[in-house]
Amino acid sequence: MYQVVPGGAGGTITDGAPIKKINKDSRPLVGAGVIGVILVIAAVTAWCYYIASLRKADLLKTELLDLNKDGFLIRNQAGGIVLKMGFRSGTLDLDSCSKEGVILRCSRSFAGNVNFFIMTVKPKETVVCYRVRWEELESDRPVEHAMSYNESYWYGGAETAVQHWPIAISGQQAPKPFVTSDVYSNRHDFGGILERYWLSSNATAIKINDSVPFHLGWNDTEKTMYFQARYHDSPYKPAPGRPPYAELSYRVCVGPDVTSIHKVMVRRYFPKPNKVPAKEMFRHPIWSTWALHKTNINQEKFLTYAENIRKHGFNCSHLELDDRYSSKYGEFEFDTQKFPNASAMFQKLKADGFLVSLWIHPFVNYDSANFGPCVQKGLFVMEPTGQLPALVKWWNGIGGILDFTNPEARNWFTSQLRSLRHKYGISSFKLDAGETNYLPWQFRTRAHLPDPSTFTRRYTEMAIPFNERAELRSGYGSQNISCFFRLIDRDSVWGYELGLKSLIPTVLTISILGYQFILPDMIGGNAYPNRTDGNGKLPDRELYIRWLELSAFMPSMQFSIPPWEYDDEVVAIAQRFTELHETLVAPRVIELAGEVLDTGDPIIRPLWWIATSDETAYRVDSQFLIGDDLMVAPVLEPGKQERDIYLPAGRWKSYKGERFDNKEPIHLTDYPVDLDEIAYFEWVQ
Repeated sequence: MYQVVPGGAGGTITDGAPIKKINKDSRPLVGAGVIGVILVIAAVTAWCYYIASLRKADLLKTELLDLNKDGFLIRNQAGGIVLKMGFRSGTLDLDSCSKEGVILRCSRSFAGNVNFFIMTVKPKETVVCYRVRWEELESDRPVEHAMSYNESYWYGGAETAVQHWPIAISGQQAPKPFVTSDVYSNRHDFGGILERYWLSSNATAIKINDSVPFHLGWNDTEKTMYFQARYHDSPYKPAPGRPPYAELSYRVCVGPDVTSIHKVMVRRYFPKPNKVPAKEMFRHPIWSTWALHKTNINQEKFLTYAENIRKHGFNCSHLELDDRYSSKYGEFEFDTQKFPNASAMFQKLKADGFLVSLWIHPFVNYDSANFGPCVQKGLFVMEPTGQLPALVKWWNGIGGILDFTNPEARNWFTSQLRSLRHKYGISSFKLDAGETNYLPWQFRTRAHLPDPSTFTRRYTEMAIPFNERAELRSGYGSQNISCFFRLIDRDSVWGYELGLKSLIPTVLTISILGYQFILPDMIGGNAYPNRTDGNGKLPDRELYIRWLELSAFMPSMQFSIPPWEYDDEVVAIAQRFTELHETLVAPRVIELAGEVLDTGDPIIRPLWWIATSDETAYRVDSQFLIGDDLMVAPVLEPGKQERDIYLPAGRWKSYKGERFDNKEPIHLTDYPVDLDEIAYFEWVQ
């Protein structure tokens, strides 16, 4: 046996059998054995790494979504990529990621610690949704994700001055606050009706969470929209006591087709109106004094306007007495110089069968008798110190803007409207403005507003007591306010910038955003000098007629420049189309309006609503559906008495009596449409 003596491995071995030396012939066998052991270890190591990579690959997939450090992509059931989202403000450290059930979570980016997760939910068997959240854990560090829209058409977002369907983005825009604005005055901003919702032809929908300090930008060269969350250099403010950690959270849902996924989103994420406005608003036109008389309205002109409506044989939902019936802005009494006997005027109008609504706004000018009392009561939006009212400039002067987060201001404003209704029998109100661009950049309200557009929501709530016939032009999360939402003022021009061609894209856009009781503003536009196609006083005659024809197929009609300002032929055309609206359009619209309370589905629908597999339908911006069975194709070009028409597959009957039984979509080229006609087609059962 061997004996070990002190000295360790280098000691001397004694009292044992001598150790045999390895001869030269056996050395290759030992080397081969060592190499074999090394190869085995390498193979085991490679196998372990392979198994780990498989687990990591499995970890970074959840349902139809693949996550990598730079972003994620989503596929449809057929395996096609329908959405690409890139992380622009940081990349994920995938070693910090783990998966627990339906939640994939990561705790670090290469910029620092984050709270990131993607949660999978299935609201329906055919729909997969992902809740995505990236929260920075360091102050003033923004979060930005970039969505590629290269191979799809997108809809939604906001009313804009230049409106296209689908969205047509041009140039480059750094992310800017996604808040409501008056696009008539600020034509590069987002509009007064706005929601954080987009829908694509790839049957993908995105809804940004309300809690996000949301900014939107884009780059047409990269075919990308930028979704950014930040507090720095922004009107968004964190909740009191909370650090300014930017959070970008949103939901992405994928479905079988664009119509189906939109139905799911509307039912889950949009509030619904709880009642239908007065049916007379759908059947008969509103008649406003604005475009004809502007601020020069008075008692005599108002009574004459009403007399002419009856004289020319028109029906009237109600008369709208617009700006300016009071002596100062912010007062709620009639100017006795312009209206020497307002009580008698309203009594006569009532006896003649007219209801009257009044124009109203949220401003109290500094020269108004109500300005001082409102300051003393603290009813205005304040400067950041909370000591003084924040003066604001609007299109009719300078004054304070009522703070509709303050219950006292809400009660004061409502009491003024109720007093007018009680004293004169006013039927309702046209609530103008309400956009956040009329708030100062720095301000304080009674209730904290982390999102400035919440001010728009609070203002729209003032219409609730009068919603049978009320009219709003701004909205944010206001779909449940059961009144008509009016498009922003239009210029009397043909084009896409607040002109006739912008009507259908804008109506389709706000319909997709959940606003279904739509008033498409005044027939012919405002007739402002330098913004009117025609002789400068009246809109071009042809433009006016084509505008009238299109409006007859909208949920409601509004005249302001009356047809008798032109000639007898225009009066006759107006009489025929108001009758067509009452007999053909209004019954359908009223039925669909009742369905809106349950479904939220649009009344005015894009052609892809019934043709989800036809790419042409995604691009049509000059035709629309009322429900599923009435398709409308107006002429929107000057000097034209024909147009090309896309007719979806089905059995259709034209307004001329022609029948089309087409199993595939067809195009009717140079289809004749006279000046006193509009092309429409009804579905044949």
